[in-house]
Amino acid sequence: MADEAVFELLHAQLVARVYSRSHSPGPADSDSPNPGPEQQVQGRCVSTLEGMGFRVGQGLIERFTREIPSFKDELDVMKFICKDFWTNLFHKQIDNLRTNHMGTYVLQDNRFRLLTQISSGKQYLEEAPKFLAFSCGLLRGALCNLGIDSTVTAEVSVMPACKFHVVLQKP
Repeated sequence: MADEAVFELLHAQLVARVYSRSHSPGPADSDSPNPGPEQQVQGRCVSTLEGMGFRVGQGLIERFTREIPSFKDELDVMKFICKDFWTNLFHKQIDNLRTNHMGTYVLQDNRFRLLTQISSGKQYLEEAPKFLAFSCGLLRGALCNLGIDSTVTAEVSVMPACKFHVVLQKP
C-alpha cells in the first residue's frame, strides 16, 4: 500500500513540476511576457510527460519480459499488457480489452489509480489529460520495445474511469 501512495505522489509531483516549469518564463522567453497560447503550453506539457512515460515504459517492459518467451502475435502482447504489465504498475488488471481485429485496441480501467485523487467531481474532468499523458507514454514505450509501433490516446468521460485507445501502426 505504501508503494502505491509513493507512486501516486511521485506522479502528481511530476505533473505539477512539468506544468509549473512551462508557465514560468525561462531565459529564452523572458523578453516576452506571454509564453504563447494556453493550448500550446498544454500541448508541450502533455508531450513532455508522454515522452517521460515512453522512456519509463521501455525500461519497465525490458525488466518485466526478461524471463518470458516471445509472444505469438499482437493480441498476446496486448493481453500481457492488460494482465501482467498493468498489474505490476497499478496492482490491478485492465477491466476490459476490446479490439476490432484490425489494429485498434481499447483498454478500459474503471477505477484508474492516477485519477482517483482528483475524481471528486466533474470540475476536474478538464484536468484529466495532464494526468493521463504519462500513462499513454508508458503504454506506447512498452509496446515499442516489444516491436509494436502505436499511437496511444486516452479518453475520460466519467472520473475515475478511462479508456486508452491503442492504434497499431502498420509497416
